[in-house]
Amino acid sequence: MSQGLNKVMIIGWVDGDFEMRYTPSGRPVTSFSVATSRTWTSSEGDPHEETEWFNVVAWGSLADLCSQELMRGQRVYIEGRLQTRGWEDGNGRKHYRTEVVAHDMIPLSDNFE
Repeated sequence: MSQGLNKVMIIGWVDGDFEMRYTPSGRPVTSFSVATSRTWTSSEGDPHEETEWFNVVAWGSLADLCSQELMRGQRVYIEGRLQTRGWEDGNGRKHYRTEVVAHDMIPLSDNFE
């Protein structure tokens, strides 16, 4: 079977809710959100803006770097792959969460256009 491609690149603004934790084996993992926005004008001439939120997960040394270098409201470039996790809660309901598993992060200056 041939390989597919699962690659995500986003440039957006960091949300301030970082969650840094460690696996039982001691491996660091950091979770945070990144917002991207797009604007457009409708056919009637009305301006619109839409924001999309991405859940980002970084592992190992990248997890440490993200938690130390990134701040709320900062622009950031994230490159990684999409992953969807599923679980069942105590009431038997199924939940799903799609995340960007980061393998590269570049902090950007606030005035990047």
